[in-house]
Amino acid sequence: MKKSCGLRGYHLCLINMFMLLLVARSQLTSDFYSSSCPSLSKIVRREVQKALMNEMRMAASLIRLHFHDCFVNGCDGSILLDGGDDAEKSAIPNRNSVRGYEVVDTIKSSVESACSGVVSCADILAIAARDSVLLSGGPSWKVLLGRRDGTVSNGTLANSALPSPFEPLDSIIAKFADAGLNLTDVVSLSGAHTIGRARCTFFSNRLSNFSGTGAPDTTLDTAMLSDLQSLCQNGDGNQTAVLDRNSSDLFDNHYFKNLVSGKGLLSSDQILFSSDEANSTSKPLVESYISNSGLFFGDFANSMIKMGNINPKTGSDGEIRKNCRVINS
Repeated sequence: MKKSCGLRGYHLCLINMFMLLLVARSQLTSDFYSSSCPSLSKIVRREVQKALMNEMRMAASLIRLHFHDCFVNGCDGSILLDGGDDAEKSAIPNRNSVRGYEVVDTIKSSVESACSGVVSCADILAIAARDSVLLSGGPSWKVLLGRRDGTVSNGTLANSALPSPFEPLDSIIAKFADAGLNLTDVVSLSGAHTIGRARCTFFSNRLSNFSGTGAPDTTLDTAMLSDLQSLCQNGDGNQTAVLDRNSSDLFDNHYFKNLVSGKGLLSSDQILFSSDEANSTSKPLVESYISNSGLFFGDFANSMIKMGNINPKTGSDGEIRKNCRVINS
């Protein structure tokens, strides 16, 4: 063995071999299913297209599913598991909010018909998120694959790890950092709010007595404030408003333009431009994305790849779920 290691030395060779094994075990690749399920991309794209034809809002919902999955236990499909009060589905950020589970069920069923027991639910989420962006007019990227599905759904962790629309900017940045993501990822991934809707319960705090001031959030555009007060006035937190006013279904950089004019819907949107902390952190990025949509698209694609690589289960870790809602028996 010493001879096969050449002049590097026996111990150095063992270290190199270990590192190569570690990389091989953890590395995701874009061609992971090229032999085992060559039709995978076409199947997922077809089913996402059908879902968006039925309801364009579903694009935002599928992106959010992937995001909320990756921030809790890594990208392992754990958000899809049914369960009790401590399942991720039941966590405060997800309950009556995250949607699209039935679409994932449909995609999984179609994939299983073509290549049974091969493709993980976690990988389906990653591909569906990319296709949702692309089919809404946004960028595309090569999705890295090879994730396996987790067997534990942790609602308690979801409550603490997922960024909240009510948190200050420094807390949101810290939660991204905990997941291995940086400031550019915070701002670019927030740009996913260029499509989709949010319930009154997530922004009604801005409409009156904001942060105990006795008045609405002063950073909110007055005309938009009036519209939102009318929408949410009956106290029904389930009423929804578009996240990107005047460009709700097109994936573009209009979301960032809205922030300049005080038209970010969630507090966590508007603070990227209007908070004191934004001046030295997120505001310059917002301004860059307004003037350069290509920069936003490129950063967003890179951030989605980074997010999709948060603690993936690979090799013999986890399983390939037959049903995305339950672990294999």
